[in-house]
Amino acid sequence: MLMRTLFLAIAMLFSLISDQSLAATSAEQIQQATRAFVQEWADQRAKEGLKIAFEVGHIDSRLSLADCDKPLDAEFAGSPLETTRPSVLVSCSGKRPWRMYVSLSLEVHGPALVASRALARGERLSEQLVTTQSVQLNASHKGALFNPEDVNGMMMRRPVSAGTMITPDLLEAPDAVERGDHVIIIARSKTFSIRSRGKALANASVGEQVLVENLSSARTVKGTVVAPGRVEIPM
Repeated sequence: MLMRTLFLAIAMLFSLISDQSLAATSAEQIQQATRAFVQEWADQRAKEGLKIAFEVGHIDSRLSLADCDKPLDAEFAGSPLETTRPSVLVSCSGKRPWRMYVSLSLEVHGPALVASRALARGERLSEQLVTTQSVQLNASHKGALFNPEDVNGMMMRRPVSAGTMITPDLLEAPDAVERGDHVIIIARSKTFSIRSRGKALANASVGEQVLVENLSSARTVKGTVVAPGRVEIPM
């Protein structure tokens, strides 16, 4: 009788250990958590007028991570609007924490600015030269632009054909001063400033440095373009 009781106790112990070792988070659970997270994100983007199509990447069915005693967390590892293959970080914050990345195939379609006709390098944009069309926003990792006012007055860095999505890398600010322009030189300290007239010796945009000749002293100084026709020099 004692041997039988001992045998049953050992059997129950091994059974408990076996059950605990088999308790795991399956690949299907991770896929479900990923799918639910992305679907919720897609539903929110739909309210903004975007159309989302996605497919969760394959997860090896043999994967076995520790059982999680809390709901699984999920978040994008980067911006989903800048790539067609974003990753979702799925993690467990329970007693036996773990993290893993799940790949995703994603398409995001929505309205953005495109060229209304072919545009040449150096051409200055106006609101009439762009139009809004539905495009795949995440086809380029360079981002998209949505407001025509944001491109008004900007210059094209390179030529594009009609229908090309306008991205920030295609644009540059026009020169605020050009070589030979007469400019106002502002020598500024914390307590006062002195103004004089000068001549720009090169082209430069706002925020860039440029050499200018002081017309009063004939000295050449370097300053920062702060506005069209204005160059500031710290004292």
